[in-house]
Amino acid sequence: MTPADQIPQDASSLVLRRPDDWHVHLRDGGMLASVVEYTARQFARAIVMPNLKPPVTTVAEAKAYRDRINACLPPGSTFQPLMTCYLTDTSAPHEIERGFAEGVFTACKLYPAHATTNSDHGVTDIRNLLRVLETLQRIGMPLLVHGEVTDRHIDIFDREAVFIERVLIGMLRDFPALKVVFEHITTSEAVAFVEAGGPNIAATITPHHLAINRNAMFEGGIRPHFYCLPVAKREPHRLALRKAATSGSAKFFLGTDSAPHAAADKESACGCAGIFNAPYALESYAATFEEEQALDRLEGFASIHGPDFYGLPLNEEMITLKRTRTLVPETLVTGSASVVPFHAGETLAWRLVI
Repeated sequence: MTPADQIPQDASSLVLRRPDDWHVHLRDGGMLASVVEYTARQFARAIVMPNLKPPVTTVAEAKAYRDRINACLPPGSTFQPLMTCYLTDTSAPHEIERGFAEGVFTACKLYPAHATTNSDHGVTDIRNLLRVLETLQRIGMPLLVHGEVTDRHIDIFDREAVFIERVLIGMLRDFPALKVVFEHITTSEAVAFVEAGGPNIAATITPHHLAINRNAMFEGGIRPHFYCLPVAKREPHRLALRKAATSGSAKFFLGTDSAPHAAADKESACGCAGIFNAPYALESYAATFEEEQALDRLEGFASIHGPDFYGLPLNEEMITLKRTRTLVPETLVTGSASVVPFHAGETLAWRLVI
């Protein structure tokens, strides 16, 4: 085995410490049963998003959702779902603290109201969370932030940058020790903000924001399966994300934001936001790191930086990616629906070997 920090660029295989996914949507019901195995086969742990209907806001709801996830896992799976608390304007600090102390909640998730899928119950004003933020800072519980403003007059491509100016800078001025993960960042402004922050500020980066820019949504017509929130931005932003992800900085780590929707819901008159990248997530990341001549830094991004930030042990198990031409199917059947995976119809250079 070649140590991960000595992987040659033309390696025929990569042996890495098993990674974790620090941001994933597993959904619920039939969709959960259909998609959870894609995440569980690659990752040891995953931060599971709480934006269900209704959202996961209490310890009891998180326990129940965790039980439903575990019931859908293949026999013998050791995958561990890490649960998050969906913050609302009326979230109770004592409930959050109790869930963290009991090992039920790993983090809290801040959705600005109406920012993305199932965020109608999200926070309307950060000032409504002052007691919650005080609690999170005191107990060292991470706050995971969907960083977009939702004002209708703000251009959708500017919403992340405006959120930094309007919300994040002030929040961290008032709570300088708060642990914050800026989720699925999409802009050079977000990269710069995270890099300038202290060790309590980190960010996740998705495989699709590394691979596509906003042109992908309009190539030859409307391409709804490339529509996600935050929406993909211009090419300079994609390049900034690639530089950050492959830099070796411990501030940036893997978070797929895999978000499955039935193909019919994506292709409707008002299509859903979300890209289903879980089936080939590691292969996609490997492609980016190889293109950036940084295969030796993939393990840090995928397997080390996240656990270190969350204060969790590194995984002991190893995985292998082999250099094998892998054709991604056009669709995948999930129960009674079809879902279009990221890279559908493309051939990737790597394949995870189980």
